[in-house]
Amino acid sequence: MQKIILKFTLSVLLFAACSTNKSAVDSTNNRQSANCQRYQQHVDYKMSVDFDATKHQYKGSTHLVYTNNSPDALNKVFFHLYPNAFQPGSAMDVRSLNIEDPDGRVGSRISKLKPDEIGYLSVENLKLNGKNCIAKVEGTILEVTLPEKITPNSSVNFDFNFSGQVPIQIRRSGRDNKEGVAYSMAQWYPKLCEYDEQGWHSNPYIAREFYGVWGNFDVSINMDSKFTLFGSGILQNAKEIGRGYDSYQPSAISLQQTEKKADSSKLKAQSSKLNWHFNAKKVHDFMWAADPNYKHVTQKADDGTLMHFFYIPSEKTKAWEKLPDIVAKVFASARDRYGKYPYSDFSFVQGGDGGMEYPMSTLITGERPINSLVGVAVHEMMHSWYQGVLATNESLYPWMDEGFTTYAESNIQNVLKQQGLLDAKPVADPMKRNVESYCRFALSGKEEALSTHADHYNTNAAYGVGSYTKGSVFLQQIKYIVGENNFNKGMLRYFDEWQFRHPNANDFIRVQEKNADIKLDWFREYFVNTTKTIDYAMGEVVSEDKSKTKVEIKRIGLMIMPIDVTVTYKDGKQELFYIPLDLMRGEKPLEDSKTPRTLLPDWTWTYPTYSFTIPKNLSSIKSIEIDASGRMADVNRANNLMMNDK
Repeated sequence: MQKIILKFTLSVLLFAACSTNKSAVDSTNNRQSANCQRYQQHVDYKMSVDFDATKHQYKGSTHLVYTNNSPDALNKVFFHLYPNAFQPGSAMDVRSLNIEDPDGRVGSRISKLKPDEIGYLSVENLKLNGKNCIAKVEGTILEVTLPEKITPNSSVNFDFNFSGQVPIQIRRSGRDNKEGVAYSMAQWYPKLCEYDEQGWHSNPYIAREFYGVWGNFDVSINMDSKFTLFGSGILQNAKEIGRGYDSYQPSAISLQQTEKKADSSKLKAQSSKLNWHFNAKKVHDFMWAADPNYKHVTQKADDGTLMHFFYIPSEKTKAWEKLPDIVAKVFASARDRYGKYPYSDFSFVQGGDGGMEYPMSTLITGERPINSLVGVAVHEMMHSWYQGVLATNESLYPWMDEGFTTYAESNIQNVLKQQGLLDAKPVADPMKRNVESYCRFALSGKEEALSTHADHYNTNAAYGVGSYTKGSVFLQQIKYIVGENNFNKGMLRYFDEWQFRHPNANDFIRVQEKNADIKLDWFREYFVNTTKTIDYAMGEVVSEDKSKTKVEIKRIGLMIMPIDVTVTYKDGKQELFYIPLDLMRGEKPLEDSKTPRTLLPDWTWTYPTYSFTIPKNLSSIKSIEIDASGRMADVNRANNLMMNDK
């Protein structure tokens, strides 16, 4: 009878907790009411834009259908006005002028912009369901008070006009970049902020990452006919545009065909405008780029994806001629390791200030040798998995995007080297350099926890090493803990289960836990929320008698890990002694069937030392090494090895 009562009480409590979501909470509290279900907001943008290339300005109108799938009634909404960051005195400008290691691409450049070089974006006549809204601009955020609440599970219509000026290219978006590309139109329109279980994400644009609402984009851009445009989505009026866009047909076009058609089109209408109509479905952003001298090349990838390449031909961009054949090999490799790219097309577009990912496309600077060009292309392409499809909140978890992308890029580039497609030799472990780089920075005293918001790192170096390097090492450590086969299956399962759902750190950990049947919450708490480091050392090794050797392992660092100990005997044979961590509540499976493995009792995490016995005399042992694979991010590997010279 007691069990029945307990079960009933627990059920009532759970029901009460879940039911609180029916009591709608105003969005001004910036908090999500208790909710047992994750939800996704949805947007449908229909934008029409007229672009003036002589003034670098544009005007547009938007019809936006917003579906509130949350349990909350919203009395406010927020829009990003990203171009406003490129004005003297903006938050981005002041941050760059005061941080100790400013990004060299930004530096003091914003502070020196002239009125015709700045960026701006303004919104006029904003209405909700035909009723006027009260809008207030706060830097790069438009705060909108609504005339009526947006109730849960309902859709509303926003209508507004907007106007903007394209800044001199400084960071990601802008005009006239250092390679001469006319327009990199990223973060260019009023973009509705995301609202999720944590509330509104109305972060000002300081320098870094993005987070958007899933939806569909119908975008028409009216622009001088001398320009060639492309970016996110699919061109809807290809036949009307001409100039090589018959590449949407099954047969791909050649570089020469594209060039000829583009020249012909320019001769027909130098001063008139063309309307470019794009459609992108199930994406969270829309980017486009334009230049009079773009060449458009297409090629099918090995998984069937239609790839587009837009670049300005010159001696400095000769490597682009080789790029299609190489990156065509990447899509199937990525599919097998990380999940299938879900869209039909992908575009590599010369522009921007380095490399930046967008849905179905990327902006990359193009004046690079082939290895560098492939490197940035593969990195930005792999963002389509972790920023484009999974779309983790980059502001809160930049390491889950940049780090996971870096991990995938490193491994895929190594495959390209193995296939002889790059002029570089493959390596046994493509993550070794990242592990070493992270360890060096961890000892510098400048490391900050991965739980730090992307905009709030004290230095750009700490952000960079944390997000890119330590983020990739995070995956390498998971692989070390659960075993390579479990890890690889977990990466595919993560993509399949969480695509289009904005996963967080715990979501990834839970997938790997369920896949490997190993607890990993302790690892997340240490590696993400602290800067504690891993450092294990060989302790005393002594013969107990003629047939036994006692080995002591010391934990020097504050971070705990399971331990692989490799014993090499003087006859050349090896044996692995595996010490699981008690908090794992499980063990990784045998990874190498050729090397015998002894499973030892768990190491209770509070104990600073651990001892075990090798059933052989010390005289027969050549060496004993902690983590001979080099996968564990041990900050001091000098104390990992014991050599027996006797």
